[in-house]
Amino acid sequence: MDQIIYALTHIQDLVLPLFNWLGPWSYVVLFVLIFMETGLVVFPWLPGESLVFVTSALAAVAGSHLNIFALILVFFSAAFMGDTVNYHIGNFLLRWPFFQRHFAGHNLKRAEIFFQRHGIKAVVFGRFVPLVRTFVPLVAGTSKFKQNRFMLANLLGVALWVTVGSTLGYFFGTIPFVQSHLSLIILGIALVAIAPAMTIWLFKVIRRHIISRNLL
Repeated sequence: MDQIIYALTHIQDLVLPLFNWLGPWSYVVLFVLIFMETGLVVFPWLPGESLVFVTSALAAVAGSHLNIFALILVFFSAAFMGDTVNYHIGNFLLRWPFFQRHFAGHNLKRAEIFFQRHGIKAVVFGRFVPLVRTFVPLVAGTSKFKQNRFMLANLLGVALWVTVGSTLGYFFGTIPFVQSHLSLIILGIALVAIAPAMTIWLFKVIRRHIISRNLL
């Protein structure tokens, strides 16, 4: 128990040496995590913006080998490519006979109308909403949202997301109080990041419990 408490209250002392030991491979790990969150629809629970914010804050800490400009490039490339892959997965599903038989219909038509009217706004601002940003590119692909419009919105949304998250994180990390309490702040950010996923899980558990009781 003492070791767990120490690890939770000294995250910075554990993570920074790990990043420094990994060296350039740190950027590969971060690229894969961001890409998985945005490009593979089965990983919406990965902490995208908190990862961007925290690693950018760590880049400002003395002794860190992380470079903020390299981080920005990695985050932008991973998020942009991930969204693009997710969009093309949606396009593929649209041509899949199983999808056409079971999912095409009134709801898909409503999604097409929505993206025709609000597609660019949905892609740009959906990027800032946890869980939602994983599904927006997929739905855009299945809704026949034009690729050139999606790429433009994706470029704008990812650029804003990475710029805001990295800039705020880096300058947040330069504050002396933050550097002194960075581990506790990282822990708080992590708890906030997993809150949506935990809320959805709890809702499903309660819903299952209510349904099972009604069936008895």
